[in-house]
Amino acid sequence: MLAQFYTAIIESILTSSITVWYAGATVRDRLRLQCVVRAAEKVIGCRLPSIQDLYISRTRRRAGRITADPSHPGHGLFPPLPSGRRLRSIRTKTSRYTNSFFPSAIRLLNTK
Repeated sequence: MLAQFYTAIIESILTSSITVWYAGATVRDRLRLQCVVRAAEKVIGCRLPSIQDLYISRTRRRAGRITADPSHPGHGLFPPLPSGRRLRSIRTKTSRYTNSFFPSAIRLLNTK
């Protein structure tokens, strides 16, 4: 029952829009969030998915939905390479754009 409460309330608050902000978060911020998850593990008494695991699974799911939907505005940002197995990386000039959703999602999908 505690695990369901954690998933429904705490995890949903911690991971709201995680696909947008996680790649640009500092290491210090990520560690602070992971400390919250570890504290919840101790209270509940069972293993919980890490913040990074949640980010990876949700980003892959969101990017998969975008690539499967040709009417999505971001569909054109996921062009496949000629081999068809990997996606073409987006060239970026700033670290802010490098750490945004689309380039980080492409990197994540290419590392399967």
